[in-house]
Amino acid sequence: MPRYHITFCLVLFSVFTFNTSLMAQQNFEKQIDSILNLMTLEEKVGQMNQYNGFWDVTGPVPKEGNAAEKYEHLKKGMVGSMLNVHGVENVRKLQELVVNESRLGIPLLFGFDVIHGYKTLAPIPLAEAASWDLEAIERSARIAAKEAAAVGLNWTFAPMVDISRDARWGRVMEGGGEDPYLGAKIGVARVKGFQGDDLAAPNTIAACAKHFAAYGFAEAGRDYNTVDIGLNTLYNIVLPPFEAVVNADVRTVMNAFNILNGIPATGDAFLQREILKGKWNFDGFVISDWGSVGEMVPHGHAENLEHAAELAVKGGSDMDMESTAYVTHLVDLVKAGKVEEKWVDDAVRRILRVKFELGLFEDPFRYCNEKREKERLYHQDHLNGALDMATKSIVLLKNENDLLPLSKDQKNIVIIGDLADDKNSPLGSWRLASDDNTAVSVLEGLHTYTKNYTYVQGPKIFDDKADFLHHVKVHDSTEGITEAVEAAKNAEVVVMVLGEHGFMSGEGRSRTNLNLPGKQLDLLKAVHQVNKNIVLVLMNGRPLTITWEAANIPAILETWHLGSQTGHAISKVLFGDYNPSGKLPMTFPRSVGQIPIYYNHYSTGRPVEQPNVFWSHYGDESNKPLYPFGYGLSYTSFKYDDLRIDSSDPKNINVSVTVANTGKVKGEEVVQLYIHDRVASIVQPVKKLKGFKKIMLAPGETREVTFTLTDAELGFYDQSHNWVVEPGTFDVMVGTSSVEGLSESFTLK
Repeated sequence: MPRYHITFCLVLFSVFTFNTSLMAQQNFEKQIDSILNLMTLEEKVGQMNQYNGFWDVTGPVPKEGNAAEKYEHLKKGMVGSMLNVHGVENVRKLQELVVNESRLGIPLLFGFDVIHGYKTLAPIPLAEAASWDLEAIERSARIAAKEAAAVGLNWTFAPMVDISRDARWGRVMEGGGEDPYLGAKIGVARVKGFQGDDLAAPNTIAACAKHFAAYGFAEAGRDYNTVDIGLNTLYNIVLPPFEAVVNADVRTVMNAFNILNGIPATGDAFLQREILKGKWNFDGFVISDWGSVGEMVPHGHAENLEHAAELAVKGGSDMDMESTAYVTHLVDLVKAGKVEEKWVDDAVRRILRVKFELGLFEDPFRYCNEKREKERLYHQDHLNGALDMATKSIVLLKNENDLLPLSKDQKNIVIIGDLADDKNSPLGSWRLASDDNTAVSVLEGLHTYTKNYTYVQGPKIFDDKADFLHHVKVHDSTEGITEAVEAAKNAEVVVMVLGEHGFMSGEGRSRTNLNLPGKQLDLLKAVHQVNKNIVLVLMNGRPLTITWEAANIPAILETWHLGSQTGHAISKVLFGDYNPSGKLPMTFPRSVGQIPIYYNHYSTGRPVEQPNVFWSHYGDESNKPLYPFGYGLSYTSFKYDDLRIDSSDPKNINVSVTVANTGKVKGEEVVQLYIHDRVASIVQPVKKLKGFKKIMLAPGETREVTFTLTDAELGFYDQSHNWVVEPGTFDVMVGTSSVEGLSESFTLK
């Protein structure tokens, strides 16, 4: 064993022996100081370097080329983290290599995109957001953490807390929707789920809030595109979810691909140093997105990779994901005086801090347990949790004449649609470690309830070979429509399963049209001509433009991509064993031409319809959305009554409302509270979500629901970027969606 490796171990032994109280408090600063004093500049820079898995670690050692160079970097302690290496055997081999062969034996972090599960897949994040159930979302993230940790991983690149108002952007599937208040609550729930109460426990992993910042505002909804928004939008819409997860102690933050007001986020000191590490006191570390350090060159901000490394480290980006910019150039930049070594030390201190918090210095192999790996994957408790989350994520958009739920004695059901028998697409996007074709299909789920159905595929819409790296091939063939129409003619009810393939949303998957792909609408219209008793089951990763469908189809379920238990969840809702309770986290537009469309917009100077053309509107479409934010129906009905506001204490405004279940079955309702500050120094949106509670009511049951509005809900960031609460009149609306509820007002003095 090299001399310095022994010295390092002795230092650690003394630290662990005599500073147990500091360990208990996760105060590792003295230990980090000791390690920094032992490190060469090259080793420090190595901690700031992340490589993607570049060879089969169970195979022969690479002997030449780039892979051989990276292998030598591992042995020399010039790698701080590995990406996309998972499985206990693989993780253990790499960790052993670094701990035993490098001079100081500093353990690696192992990161992976655990977005909505590892093997057992929950619904995509946008679907989970539709549940408005923070406890369920936290449990879902906890399940994902347990499986990820069981295969040797200790870090996930989630949650994505980007706010987006543009459904053309494919990554809306990965976030919490359009609202900063809801998005912040969901982000915090996911961080708690991943990280738990003890980050050093072998069943928790470090979370990563992304993408800092404003990635969700890419122009035209085109991924990786330019972002150009004002500071008011940045501070009041984009940043609040990030600030919330930082306050919840998220341990890492990922910066963004985009430029923001002319500066690539990866090199933006205003974002990363002034706001994140300065104003918010974030003490974790910042990682670049894949290659985003190097991408500052084609952005036109950096002259070359060396210049990009300089800008990134000065800007506050602590770890370089796969650009090789730091490991190649940062030592020379420091020696040349272009980068102060204090920035390197600060970055390394942050990275080592997270490694200590994960317990990797105490036991580098704490995540490498083969027995746990075998027991945790696809555990029945995890499958049960995925089913619970999936049922809560479904939104009932329409139900004329109570067509749903179907009777369990229903005769002669016809199921139509390419997606109904699909076991792969329902898994959704961002499922890198999942096993193909492991979703319960809709047909499989229905089969557990009834055998009285006939399945007709209809036209083939999607290529069976769809994958994560390529666009889905959509077929425009009409072959199969005639057969579907014939089958539907005499059916008592037709269940049509239509939508997007799971790989049509996600990173790099922007769309200019949000209609049903291929010939699905033609199929739907043809069936509708012979049988109007249709239940439309939508599978999609984003809001779609379903104007004709909403006008003509009597029952519509938004089921998103629900993951491993898709078919069981949909069947439970179709047959009434679960009463749908989801609410939309994003607005559904009538037309792509309305985008960006969102509920918390501003009033214009001409908001009201006039008898001429000179007011804010379209000539060919309504201003109103097809389905608004917060919207979702139930198999029962709810009545709101007796809205009261007590403003006697200006620091605690109490709002109460009575909610009654006036229907025949028990059901959950998401009671939503919105406010509007009528006159402010900075114009305020027409309404802002500032509270919600999900309650279960039996038939005939009535409950009082209360909210408290404090400065945190009533204020906003002003032009100086300070949080202010201004006196004046506030409107309060409490109801079942962003457009339906009771309203009262109060004056804040």
